[in-house]
Amino acid sequence: MRRYGKHTDEDDIRTRPNRKGNRPRTNIRPKHEDAADGMVLTVDRGRLTCLVEDRIVIAMKARELGRKAAVVGDTVALVGDLSGKKDSLARIVRIADRSSVLRRTADDDDPYERVVVANADQLAIVTALADPEPRPRLIDRCLVAAYDGGLEPLLVLTKSDLASPDKLLELYGALDIPFVVTSRAELEQGAAADQVRAHLDGKITAFVGHSGVGKTTLVNALVPEDRRRTTGRVNAVTGRGRHTTTSALALPLADSDGGWVVDTPGVRSFGLAHIDPTRVIHAFPDLEAGTEGCPRACSHDEQDCALDQWVADGHADPARLYSLRRLLSTRERREGD
Repeated sequence: MRRYGKHTDEDDIRTRPNRKGNRPRTNIRPKHEDAADGMVLTVDRGRLTCLVEDRIVIAMKARELGRKAAVVGDTVALVGDLSGKKDSLARIVRIADRSSVLRRTADDDDPYERVVVANADQLAIVTALADPEPRPRLIDRCLVAAYDGGLEPLLVLTKSDLASPDKLLELYGALDIPFVVTSRAELEQGAAADQVRAHLDGKITAFVGHSGVGKTTLVNALVPEDRRRTTGRVNAVTGRGRHTTTSALALPLADSDGGWVVDTPGVRSFGLAHIDPTRVIHAFPDLEAGTEGCPRACSHDEQDCALDQWVADGHADPARLYSLRRLLSTRERREGD
């Protein structure tokens, strides 16, 4: 068998022909040094709507990215037609590292995780105080996903004219979560949006909530209608019609310094099969230091857990330990329990 040295002529090297043509196959990928940066606004059946400078551009993912998918909020590099004109199409060639990831599974037995949004700063959990009744277990699950993914939570409680928020706020008081309480009248008149806006300026905020809690009404009040129409027209270029909250959609916050609102589809369940319970403790720095004395693989809810003594010695509030254990056990309960 012939051996090749370091100084062979190019003509001497055998190449594997491409089955579909004469061009040799190669593992060398183009660097695309002239690629433009953009932000993914929404994804619709393989077409990605991106913001490149001040233009809305429709793009597809390059084959060289393999199975790696871009999601709403991703910072991407694009090449090709970046004009944003009708029927134009660009190509996403790189996806930047993510600072945060909000993920969920269909249920706790589903091994397939879905990335809802990337690079968001906080998660606004919209919950009605009545009609429909609040679902604390669903809130718990959203909180676990937020803490695990690196997002700061924000509670938005609606319909306070139908029920008092005191009981629900007491349940989450030990977590020191910022909150906004609004009534139906404030939601319909736009006053609720002004209260929420104070927590959104300069941040990327993902909104979650199940049907009937007022999430869509709130998002519509936070985002100018003309900007929603612009995004709708762009999606029509792909032949898919306007966005209808069947997929996440990033929208610029009105009168804001760089703020964004990510409207997500209504959720019926929030699976946590992808969550490693050992990471949830990182959201409780006052308790994390007390885990040094825990047995190996401690669930933090067993007889030999060192956190009981840590709290008894006055290092942390007992309510904080209760909240931690409630969140850790939430995978064992259904959202409606």
